[in-house]
Amino acid sequence: MTEVPPEPVVDVTDPRTLRALAHPLRTGLLGLLRSEGPSTASRLGQRLGESSGTTSYHLRQLAALGFVEEVPGEGTARERWWRARHRSTRWRTEDLVDQPGGREVVEELTHQSLGRQRRMLAAHAEQRESLDDAWRDAVSLNDWGLHLSPEATGELAEELNGVLARWRAEREEPGAPLVHVLLDLFPLTEDPA
Repeated sequence: MTEVPPEPVVDVTDPRTLRALAHPLRTGLLGLLRSEGPSTASRLGQRLGESSGTTSYHLRQLAALGFVEEVPGEGTARERWWRARHRSTRWRTEDLVDQPGGREVVEELTHQSLGRQRRMLAAHAEQRESLDDAWRDAVSLNDWGLHLSPEATGELAEELNGVLARWRAEREEPGAPLVHVLLDLFPLTEDPA
């Protein structure tokens, strides 16, 4: 069973912290610790195709920022075990864009997030046929379009995020596979068809 990080979410309000988190390897390390549970720099390095020295350095940087921590009572002086401290990272664009470097780091992380979502959906498309019938029937890929104001869109996002938070708190099943939920609300000036 994958160990769940001890805290549900971390709110980031400083663009410098977000900038440090935006490093692709750090994002990958944090993502693996969140989804697969505690690990060592060596194991994470193998998983990401990096040296244990490189992953160890970036884990220490993430620890200095408060995103990861050593697992108490695990490992040795040569091989530390690390875990994520939070299940997810959250920031509000409007809190960051007017600060020095804020707009740039929000844009960078937005593009990283979209790239990860594309990779996740592509991986699902490749793995879909290997799923058993129950999982194939349970999967839901939806594309909704609603005519909403910015205020109503914000309300909808808050409500949907609340539903997911409630499910996380009340309905998660220990030992069950991790199910990814991608939730995006955005306007387009022109549909790319």
